[in-house]
Amino acid sequence: QVQLVESGGGLVQAGESLRLSCAASGRTFSNYAVGWFRQAPGNEREFVAAIRWDGGTTYYIDSVKGRFTISRDNAKNTVYLQMNSLRPEDTAVYYCNRVVWTTRHVLDAWGQGTLVTVSS
Repeated sequence: QVQLVESGGGLVQAGESLRLSCAASGRTFSNYAVGWFRQAPGNEREFVAAIRWDGGTTYYIDSVKGRFTISRDNAKNTVYLQMNSLRPEDTAVYYCNRVVWTTRHVLDAWGQGTLVTVSS
């Protein structure tokens, strides 16, 4: 198992930016795809973006394409989510997890997540 710690959330105004970090410990995740997910109040957790193990391929849901960028630094065992042009509908707790690239199936227990609040 890998322990995942998300950080970087906060309260911002619409149009501003945040960079989230996902740090892994316990076992390297450099050989795995990693995904970011989010859960807004009252909603199910949803997939947001993923990056393959080598960082060469990324995938985003339509609502964040062109605004969010996922990246990774395998030497630091860390994955990032740069979020630009934030909107109130991006407000959620954001989580990361190792995933199966083709199915988005998660491989580890969820961490505590990091809260992103976007005010209008």
